[in-house]
Amino acid sequence: MLNLQGTGVAAVTPFNENGEVDFPALENLINHLIDGGIEYIVSLGTTGETATLTAQEKQDIWKFTSEKVAGRVPLIAGIGGNNTLEIGKQMASFNIEGYDAILSVSPYYNKPTQEGIYQHYKYLSEHSKLPIILYNVPGRTGSNMLADTTIRLANDFKNIIAIKEASANFDQFNQIMRDKPAHFSLISGDDPITLQMMSMGAIGVISVVGNALPRQFSTMVRLCLSGKFAEAATIHASLIEFTRLLFAEGNPAGVKSALKILGVCEDYVRLPLVKASKELENSISAILNDN
Repeated sequence: MLNLQGTGVAAVTPFNENGEVDFPALENLINHLIDGGIEYIVSLGTTGETATLTAQEKQDIWKFTSEKVAGRVPLIAGIGGNNTLEIGKQMASFNIEGYDAILSVSPYYNKPTQEGIYQHYKYLSEHSKLPIILYNVPGRTGSNMLADTTIRLANDFKNIIAIKEASANFDQFNQIMRDKPAHFSLISGDDPITLQMMSMGAIGVISVVGNALPRQFSTMVRLCLSGKFAEAATIHASLIEFTRLLFAEGNPAGVKSALKILGVCEDYVRLPLVKASKELENSISAILNDN
């Protein structure tokens, strides 16, 4: 079984000034994350600006990431969307070399019913060569996958192994933890409440903030896993303002600004996203310089 305990990071996709994928910077990022002590990497989650990447760019990024990670940590591919048949086709043809699981976001824009969400993931589970991690993020998709649907999927399909939950709905988290089967895990998809979710039984996080501060965030998460919540809370408190700033003008503009300041990669994003404002960049820089 894939061990998803700890800190996974939804890696950004670095671009150069011409708007092309910056592969040397991507290698820098990979090494920055692994050297920072994170437990696994998600390649091309939604933080990776997948909506603006071509099919060929995605293939190139997945291959490059697998080669540079070289088995040092587990690797998860983000493959999701709102065209069920197309996503199923992508999963069936995906080159799994170097990859351990797939993170698949709940369908966005269509606003399917709970039965539609269930049937979507049922289809994907039947076409994926790898275990699937569900991803519920209502703020981006426009629909919430209810706890009953999550539990139904977890019970019906053994290759659906976890959910990245970003609904910020603690009642929903309670229901998942109470009713989930033993093989199924709850993972935080919301950096600011990772500590709180782990106190309820979540096994870790798939983080955005971890791109910039992998050591601090992964240390906090490991303390939570060890039951040392008082020590973890000190790190959590120190990250509150930094986390707020990273999301103040959208994701991944904020975290790319931080990565630029840290010398990991440039802060270019693809339209319709724009770079963080100079004011926000200065605020992020002030906090990084204090640490």
